[in-house]
This record gives sequence, C-alpha cells and structure tokens, in this order.
Amino acid sequence: MSVRSVRSMIIACLGLMTAAPLMAQKADSTISMDSLRTLLRTGKRAIVDSNMSLTAAEATKFWPVYDAYQADLAKINTRTGTLIKGYADAYNKGGVTDAVATQMTSDFIAIESDRVALMQSYLPKFSAVIPPRKVARYYQIENKLRAVLNFALADQIPLVQ
Repeated sequence: MSVRSVRSMIIACLGLMTAAPLMAQKADSTISMDSLRTLLRTGKRAIVDSNMSLTAAEATKFWPVYDAYQADLAKINTRTGTLIKGYADAYNKGGVTDAVATQMTSDFIAIESDRVALMQSYLPKFSAVIPPRKVARYYQIENKLRAVLNFALADQIPLVQ
C-alpha cells in the first residue's frame, strides 16, 4: 500500500470517526468504532514507518518507545472523544449552556496542556533511541497527522451558539 493510499484511508476514516458523535445515535450502527481505531493505528504506524527511514538498529529501539507513546496518546485522545461527544449531546439537545461552555473550554485546555506535557516527557525517550533529526521528523509526522485530525474535527463540529 502506498503512502498516498494510506493517507487517503486515514482521512476517510477520520471523517467517519469524527462525524459519528455528531450524528444521531443508532443502535444498529454498522460502523465499528473499535475497528476504525485499529485501522487508524495501523495506517498511522505505516505512515510513520515509511517516512522515518530508520535503520534496523534504530527501529528495534524506536518502535517500543513509539508504542508506549501511542498508548499514552490514546488516553488523551479518548478524553478528546469524550469532550466531543459531550458537546454533541448538548448541541443536539438544543444548545450549550454557559456552564457547559465554561467546563468544555477548561477541559479542552487541560487536554491540550496534557498533550504538550506528553510530547515533552517523551522527547528524551525518543532522543535516547534515534538521532535528533529523526526525532524532529517524528514530531513533524505526528504534527501533520494531528493537523489532518484537527481539520476533520473542525469540518464536522459546529460552532457553539
């Protein structure tokens, strides 16, 4: 599978994942969110792998750190999903109160702060297993993939009224 097709697959899946919380909930949903998450993780790993140009020795050390980082990142992403679902529920019930808006804003800032703290905490771990330029490349890849996700979210989530 080419990098371009993996990217297209991820963009399509992101669109499905991010639109799902805003759609009316169906008991007979044919889209399994767990299978979409697995597909995204697999596709993301393929993108990272194809763009990192790791030597065999680097790969042996890099992938365990990557996997640990992704596990920690998944916890933050779950919080983001919960925040989005809460917003969707409030939005679909007719609007967001000032109290809910205040709490959502605080939660969003806390999540973003935790995301930055996670990146900072893993910097020495990645730096211990791959050269600085590859660390920078990895963070660039993460940033680009995050930008795609943010775009998909921005496209699907209406502004607070």
